[in-house]
Amino acid sequence: MDASSTCSMTSKGQVTIPKALRQQLGLARGSRVCFVLPASGFGMLKSQRPTVPADFDAACLLRP
Repeated sequence: MDASSTCSMTSKGQVTIPKALRQQLGLARGSRVCFVLPASGFGMLKSQRPTVPADFDAACLLRP
């Protein structure tokens, strides 16, 4: 995945973070994301969770 990526915003203001970026940042359902707009005008996305392996399958969490 490139260092930058784009996505569209829905009419409700929701965006879908691309899967590769979610995996790199360790984001999962329920993760809280903080959007920061520094003085330079460039937004940064941060997660305090550890990253997950690229081959991680979230479906394995649903198995009994």
